Amino acid sequence: MNIRHDAHVIGQGRRKVLMLHGWFGHARGWGPMVQHLDTDAFSYAFMDYRGYGHRKGSGGPYTIEQIAHDALALADQLGWERFALVGHSMGGSAIQYVLAEAPQRVQALVGITPVPAGGVPFDPEGWAFFSAAAQDPAVRRAIIDLTTGRRLTGTWLDAMVRSSLAHSDVEAFAAYLTAWAETAFVERIQGRTVPVLVIPGEHDPALGEATCRATWLQHYPQARLEVMANAGHYPMDETPIALVTAMERFLREAMAA
Repeated sequence: MNIRHDAHVIGQGRRKVLMLHGWFGHARGWGPMVQHLDTDAFSYAFMDYRGYGHRKGSGGPYTIEQIAHDALALADQLGWERFALVGHSMGGSAIQYVLAEAPQRVQALVGITPVPAGGVPFDPEGWAFFSAAAQDPAVRRAIIDLTTGRRLTGTWLDAMVRSSLAHSDVEAFAAYLTAWAETAFVERIQGRTVPVLVIPGEHDPALGEATCRATWLQHYPQARLEVMANAGHYPMDETPIALVTAMERFLREAMAA
């Protein structure tokens, strides 16, 4: 399969950015933020993972390592020698794996409510709950509601669930839970001085400010943290303009050279 055809590429700017989505996302599932991107200063490539979006039915492997290798292959096909990466949630783990595999190519990282390089620990009850999401749409809805602080309209929650069901294979969705929760490679990225911005949501109970400070800011000595006010786990939907402003302000500085 030609990976390039599975990416949504916008912009003509000299700053190149790979966008890696979350567990409930897909390449065209980044919400209203996309319409506010500066496509003169940046070029953005939104990639689908195996089993998601235009790659539904592709088969695995459904691993963080494979996402990283596919991202590097996409960059090669686009002719991008150096680039930044933005990762949401599960994509936060994947962008770090790209850094571990090809540090000389990565100009900057932006983690949006991101999974850290050590994975995410679950107790048995939490694991059973999240594992049920692959087969049960009601559980998917409950997880989205929980991770946004139980404060958003059910209309949006229902739309997110429909999008997740339509744009992911059940087999892939199930396997990626293990991938993002259990893939740990802190020793491969610990102490790297690449510019890093971490954006937790104010209302995210799991991957919020405290978790990011205990992981990302310990792993990257020069990392910055900017809490996204009035957002939970999905600031690209909840606070799209504020998110783009923070992200592009950082990337302009990090990619100025």
